Amino acid sequence: MQTREALRIAQDQNLDLVEISPDAKPPVCRLMDYGKFRYEQGRKKREQRKHQHQNAVKEIKFRPNVGDHDYETKLGHVKKFLSKGHKVKISLTFRGRENAHRELGFAVVERVIKDCADVSSVDMAPKRVGRMIVAMLGVRSGKS
Repeated sequence: MQTREALRIAQDQNLDLVEISPDAKPPVCRLMDYGKFRYEQGRKKREQRKHQHQNAVKEIKFRPNVGDHDYETKLGHVKKFLSKGHKVKISLTFRGRENAHRELGFAVVERVIKDCADVSSVDMAPKRVGRMIVAMLGVRSGKS
């Protein structure tokens, strides 16, 4: 069909002539309400964004001299976050004289990593950042 004839038909029906496949021989066009089409595309895109799951980074703070019960409670929170698919940032802060015994802090962080080894993988190994030790745990991808 000639382009002029297709445009005339589109105008008679109050529709738009939209080129679907310009590379085809001859090019493929379609009669449609382009404004309505764009609106529907935007609605679909917004709906997809609404149902998209955001993986957040959750942070759990420890202290070098954490008690057993506090440790178990925080470890439970870490495992719960990991089971929901979130990444977990473990941060341990030193205050005052605690800075003199950094090995105690590294021991606590290593203990957390060891206790969560069945459900997590280490995304970032423990490292010292100022007065803190920071490590990142992610969800274990494969069952091994």
